Amino acid sequence: SFAVFMRNYPEFIYALLAGTTIGAVMVPIDPRNRGDRLKFLLNNCGAKAVIVADDSLETLEEIAGDIPSLKLVSVAYHKENGVPVSPKYHALNETLAKTTWDTVDQRIMDVRHPMQIIYTSGTTGDPKGVAIRNNRTGLFNILNSLVWKYKKDDVLYNGLSLTHGNAQSVTLFPALSMGIKAVFSARFTKSRIWDICRKYGCTSFSLLGGMMAGIYNEPEKPNDADNPVKVVISAGTPVPMWEGFEKRFNVQILEWYGSVEGGFAYRPIGKGPVGSFGKPVPGVMEFKVVDDDDNELPPGETGELICKLTKGDTRVDYIGKPEESKEKTKGGWLRTGDMVHRDAEGWYFFDFRKGTELRRAGDFIQPEYVETVIGRHADVSEVCVYGVPAASGAPGESDLVAALAPFEGKAIDPGTIYAMCGKDLEANFVPSFLQVVDEIPKTVTEKALARVLKDAFLKGEGTIYKHDDYR
Repeated sequence: SFAVFMRNYPEFIYALLAGTTIGAVMVPIDPRNRGDRLKFLLNNCGAKAVIVADDSLETLEEIAGDIPSLKLVSVAYHKENGVPVSPKYHALNETLAKTTWDTVDQRIMDVRHPMQIIYTSGTTGDPKGVAIRNNRTGLFNILNSLVWKYKKDDVLYNGLSLTHGNAQSVTLFPALSMGIKAVFSARFTKSRIWDICRKYGCTSFSLLGGMMAGIYNEPEKPNDADNPVKVVISAGTPVPMWEGFEKRFNVQILEWYGSVEGGFAYRPIGKGPVGSFGKPVPGVMEFKVVDDDDNELPPGETGELICKLTKGDTRVDYIGKPEESKEKTKGGWLRTGDMVHRDAEGWYFFDFRKGTELRRAGDFIQPEYVETVIGRHADVSEVCVYGVPAASGAPGESDLVAALAPFEGKAIDPGTIYAMCGKDLEANFVPSFLQVVDEIPKTVTEKALARVLKDAFLKGEGTIYKHDDYR
């Protein structure tokens, strides 16, 4: 296997296409990984080579000596980064600049051969490497014809890292297969997304629900609705801002559900209730909502979502974890770990991630709901709500902490935050603490790293405000 360690640069796509041609398994790694986490990823996949962008080379050098399998480092240099060429490493630019190349006779024709190893987010522990086969790209193209329904004159945009399955499945592979234009940002910037779409004439973009909230929380502008975007493809759109987002930016939301391990559902534009992530594609996938004993639950009751393909085996291959791979698809059903419910018409709704629910004074609290309310505050750019052991000592109970990052040039006034919470939230939903940070730490898939915030809170680091001081 070989790793690609860079932001969204063209060399990422070159490497992906070259690797799948000769059967070399590519491991995309987001450059926000560093230190022990980067070391874990490279050792876990056994990478023999790394293609790295020049602006991530220093990060790689810090841990390269601890990667015994690593034999080659190839650097993609970009003039705008101003990084001098190092004689220590292979310069990818020199190879790409050639007019002739050595012939490589090796080819792979088996569509079941692994194409990539894509890692899970690792929000609760070490990420798991999922082997993605070549035939998954065929599924991406089927989804395009059934779900995304791009046209030849569409221009796609994605601000997620290409190391993430979303950017590949929703944007990259459909664009390559159709021969249409796609725009990728080196990194996502919520304040610039509309200007980027206007500049390139983007008609559709894809992102995640937390990113949607960040865009919506930006100060309103007179030209918000003046943009070429027609469809926003989103996973996890917060319900309270769904219709407001569509109206403010003059777009329609196509909501969907999926993960790197598998599972897929979508809500067609204009169909089904707001807040639903949709239904599985008929004839392709089957869903069930079950309790801890695998008993199917009736509409309205929350349980774990399990799913399977209607044809073929439902399997997950975690690298180096055969027992966890078997457990993930126990009984032939993919265990998603997502707690959901469905209504009487078969529309599915996400409730919470298994193991992340919080209980306070007997009430079960979904952090996303509290985050949506606090996110409406004019000074709050980002928010992440999590739980810490309750000061009361009650078993299984949590006190709520809301970690807040202000907009640039703004400051968090805890008094106004608590006043708004008292007005818009039930008493048990009001956070016991506000934790003010410069930035919410995130995974490479833009999910907030609550465990990092929690560690800092428990150590007493940063600026903390207690609700009791503002009653």
